[in-house]
Amino acid sequence: MKKVVVLISGRGSNFVAIEETALRERWSETIGAQIVAVISNRPQAKGLTLAQEYGIDTAVVDHTAYETREAFEEALYEVVARYEPDLIVLAGFMRILTEGFVNRFPGKILNIHPAILPSFKGLDTHRRAIEAGVRVHGTTVHYVTPALDGGPIIAQAVVPVLPSDDEHRLADRVLIYEHQIYARAVKACLTGAVRCENGRAVMDDKTSLYLTLFAKV
Repeated sequence: MKKVVVLISGRGSNFVAIEETALRERWSETIGAQIVAVISNRPQAKGLTLAQEYGIDTAVVDHTAYETREAFEEALYEVVARYEPDLIVLAGFMRILTEGFVNRFPGKILNIHPAILPSFKGLDTHRRAIEAGVRVHGTTVHYVTPALDGGPIIAQAVVPVLPSDDEHRLADRVLIYEHQIYARAVKACLTGAVRCENGRAVMDDKTSLYLTLFAKV
């Protein structure tokens, strides 16, 4: 059985979307994979309670309990490694992982970013997209590398930016497609339909189309 560990910091909506897809599509039977643990750096993260309701192991590695980022990441590594994950999914995990942590799991860490990378790396993506006057925005699933929001792109969803949008309305519409595209990307990586080679996400045309979504207006 392939094992997925999810890292969260808050409500865990992307985690829930992935788990609901896994249950609906019976991943444990059809592709031999399941989420085995949800780990948070915040003890009060709502996603921990939701994971427990699904019967999934949970753990907390509170970053405020450690004097340095390196000490926190060493503790986090010990908890994550205990599950021997085939894939680590960052789902609203609000800590930047350093090269020391990332390089321990090469090609095994996924993240979702609320923008069409390589545009709008970093924070406040929805506000910046509106301010820039772009006509489309969206979300990107990518492999995590030491370069912030710079890893190989796996999947993208494209959402129109409407004249009536503010950053909150735009964020709500993008989130709908985050939930869809992330589950697809996780499944594709678990089945080997996508793999990381020489700094690129490698896949065939059919998989590429499956991992590209355009919002319906």
